[in-house]
Amino acid sequence: MSPTSLPPRLRIAAVLVLIPALVALALWAFAWPAARTAPRDLPLGVAGPPAATAPVAQQLEQRKGAFDLHRYADEAEARDAVEGREVYGAVVVTPRGPKLLTASAASPAVAQVLQQAAASGQEIATEDVVPAAASDPRGAVLNTSVLPLALAGIGAGVAVTLLGLRGLVAVGALAGSAALVGAVAAALSHSWLEALPGNWWAVAGVFALATLAVSGAVAGLAALLGRPGLGLGALLVMLVGNPFSGAASAPEMLPEPAGALGQWLPPGAGVSLLRSVSFFDGAGAVGSALTLTWWAVLGLGAVLVGHAVRGRTASARETPEREPAMAG
Repeated sequence: MSPTSLPPRLRIAAVLVLIPALVALALWAFAWPAARTAPRDLPLGVAGPPAATAPVAQQLEQRKGAFDLHRYADEAEARDAVEGREVYGAVVVTPRGPKLLTASAASPAVAQVLQQAAASGQEIATEDVVPAAASDPRGAVLNTSVLPLALAGIGAGVAVTLLGLRGLVAVGALAGSAALVGAVAAALSHSWLEALPGNWWAVAGVFALATLAVSGAVAGLAALLGRPGLGLGALLVMLVGNPFSGAASAPEMLPEPAGALGQWLPPGAGVSLLRSVSFFDGAGAVGSALTLTWWAVLGLGAVLVGHAVRGRTASARETPEREPAMAG
C-alpha cells in the first residue's frame, strides 16, 4: 500500500505526528551533546618524578571521571605522547614549577579545558606542542567541514539511487563523485584557506574516503531496503553521525555513548582522520581509516548485491507458475 492510497485523515495525522517527532529527534541529537559537553576520561599526561607529580595527579583526580591520567618519566616522553595522539596534553613538573603541554590541533576546546584544569587559579607556563593552523586557530574549517561532507555523501547516494544506476556503474559513479569531492574540499581547505596543512593528497584522500563511506552507506541501504533505505541512511548520518562526531570539541567531551558511537560513524571517523593526516603526520590514523574503509566497502558491496537480490525476488514474483500439461 502506497502512502497516497491512505485516507486523507491518516495522511494529515501522519504529517502532524512525524514532523514534531523529527524536530524533537533533531533537537535531542544536536542539543543534548552540546549541553552536556565536559571532559570524561580525557587522556592527559603527567610527567616528572613520582614524588613531584603526586600532588598534581591528586589535584586532577579530584575531578572524578574527568581525566584518564598517563604517567611519563620526563618532558621528552610526554611530548612524544602528545605528538603521537596518545594524550591531548601533559602537565610536566619541573624545578621551576609545572608546565603544561597542549595540542590545539587536536582540539582547541580541549586545550582550553586543560589550561583551566592545570592552572587551578594560578598562572602556568603553557606550550602548544602541535598548534592549529595559524590561519584557523579555532579549527573552524575542520569543524564546519562535517556537514558539507555529510550532505555530499547523502546527495551522491540519493542521486545514484533515483537515477536508477545499478551494479558496477553505480559503484563507479559513487567513487568518481567522492574523488571529485575530495579534490574540491582539499583545494578549498588546504590550498586556499590553508586551514589543513600536511600532504595535499593525503587531505584530499581523507575527504574522498569520508564522502565515499557516507554515499556508499546511503546507496547500499537503498539497494537493500528500497527508497526507505535513503531516509534511514540520511537520518543515521545527519542526526547521529554529525552531532556525535566531536568535531567542535572531542569525543571524550561528549556524553556517553555519543562520543564512542560517533567515532564508529563516517563523520566522526573522518574528522579524526583529518586531524591525524593534517597535523600529526598520520599518528593515530589507523582506527579511523579502517572505520571509513569498512563503511565504504560494506556500502558498495550492498550496492552490488542488494539490487541483484531484489531484482531476482521481483522476477520470481512476476513469473507465473506453469500449470501441468493435460495428458492426451
